[in-house]
Amino acid sequence: MERADVIILGGGLVGLTLAIALDRHGLSSIVVDPADPEKTAAPAFDGRATAVASASYRMLEAIGVADRLEGEGCPIRTIRVSDGLEPGGIVFDAQDDDDTLGIMFENRRLRSALRESADAAEHVTLLMPARAAEIVRDEAGVRVALDDGRALAAPLLVGAEGRSSPTREAANIPVARWAYDHSAIVVTVDHERDHENVAYEIFYPSGPFAVLPMLPGNRSAIVWSVTAADAAAIVDLPDRAMAAEIEKRMGGFLGKIALAGPRWTYPLGFHHAATMTARRLALAGDAAHGIHPIAGQGLNLGFRDAAALAQVLVEGARLGLDLGDPQLLSRYERWRSLDTFMVAAATDGLTRLYGVPGRTASAARRFGMGLVQRLGPLKAQFMAEARGESGDLPLLLRGLPI
Repeated sequence: MERADVIILGGGLVGLTLAIALDRHGLSSIVVDPADPEKTAAPAFDGRATAVASASYRMLEAIGVADRLEGEGCPIRTIRVSDGLEPGGIVFDAQDDDDTLGIMFENRRLRSALRESADAAEHVTLLMPARAAEIVRDEAGVRVALDDGRALAAPLLVGAEGRSSPTREAANIPVARWAYDHSAIVVTVDHERDHENVAYEIFYPSGPFAVLPMLPGNRSAIVWSVTAADAAAIVDLPDRAMAAEIEKRMGGFLGKIALAGPRWTYPLGFHHAATMTARRLALAGDAAHGIHPIAGQGLNLGFRDAAALAQVLVEGARLGLDLGDPQLLSRYERWRSLDTFMVAAATDGLTRLYGVPGRTASAARRFGMGLVQRLGPLKAQFMAEARGESGDLPLLLRGLPI
């Protein structure tokens, strides 16, 4: 039987980050994931790009992953938010030339860097592809039987398998969930003009439309929310027709558009687990919460989970506590449950607010954005949220070791 301090089910971005953070502080983990790592590293597996918030990137620096991402990400120095193409809106600017509001990375590059770091880690065992066939959580600990006959044991199990987490379902943890009847179309485009490290969030009644700066300067990632009924027809448009539709929604501010890669489409929905812990179990990332990509906070919430859970476990281990101790898990629950709920509620509210059609609703939204733009403290709070720097930050998100 293989033993470790923690068994992590799910070797995605959040699961690997947690494993590496624990390794940096002397705790061992076994990561189990049914996906073939060769396939998940392929460009065709995931076309998404993610804005890694400033605080999240400090954690990647602190755990030694950022070195593998050197030169791969595009800094975001300005975020422009508008109601359609109407004038006004909110402009968030980095304070100086060395400052950023986040860094855009292709998900596949993040995944590769994390996988390489986990492979090199002394206290991380990667079992990929592998699948849990039976899980027992009781007073004695956690025991996992894999479908190939191998047996694993640890004091704690972490469910990080994503939105459809079988671990969460098996633990009978209630989940609030609903679909938005929207899909996100993701595509990379080239444009005539340099994006100058500016990200745009343009809100239309049919859904938000984000333009996210990539490397080189004439390339951006588009995340376009459309009604589910229209998604298939839009994805199937010829390249030139789709480029023209994207250019129209951008108002031509980056000049002529050409598609620079394949298109992907993802259904959009909301879910939030009633609790992030159970007996000898902690949930992290999308296993615990899934939100609309309207503010680009989904993965960053998962990174915050990983940072908080790592700190709770490392500090517990130093005190000689059982890592599955209910008091340790309740500390993690208290630390993360309110933050994840508040962000989830805020993104859901924004989605509904900006989906209200009509000139009166648009005028009200522009008035509200004008207030935020003019009121310094309120704008500063929004910027702190965008950077992932609000609330009680775990040490790793401050760039500090635990």
